[in-house]
Amino acid sequence: MTICRRYAGDQHEAEDMLQEAFISIFSHINQFKYAGSFEGWLKRITVNTAIKILQKRKVRVISISNVEFEMISPDFNILSDLNTEDLLKLISQLPDGYRMIFNLYVIEGYSHDEIASMLKIKTATSRSQLSKARAILKDKINLLQKIPG
Repeated sequence: MTICRRYAGDQHEAEDMLQEAFISIFSHINQFKYAGSFEGWLKRITVNTAIKILQKRKVRVISISNVEFEMISPDFNILSDLNTEDLLKLISQLPDGYRMIFNLYVIEGYSHDEIASMLKIKTATSRSQLSKARAILKDKINLLQKIPG
């Protein structure tokens, strides 16, 4: 469910993604070869299911060509006051394309080349979308820290 919540825009969509992932898992359980971890296999199917659902909804990553962009390095000190729930909420507020690439790169650990191949986009587009997602998250976190708790 955590994986689905990262990709979905809301709880209802995450539940739908999880249901579709379980259907896919149970339909293909005989294809698990016991060569790697079962957890990794489940995770891969869940991520792929989430991506397919978003693509069916026509979520598209905006392509860029030869555009320079600044890589924003995350400031991990600003994350120290956030709990997992807060961070998931902020990630869920990202535009769909940014959220998908942020999750694939930062959380799932895919490279930009792998993401580009999965989503049929340019590698530079993946990098750009990640940079923009990080900038949005950084702004939202900074805004939260300025609001008295």
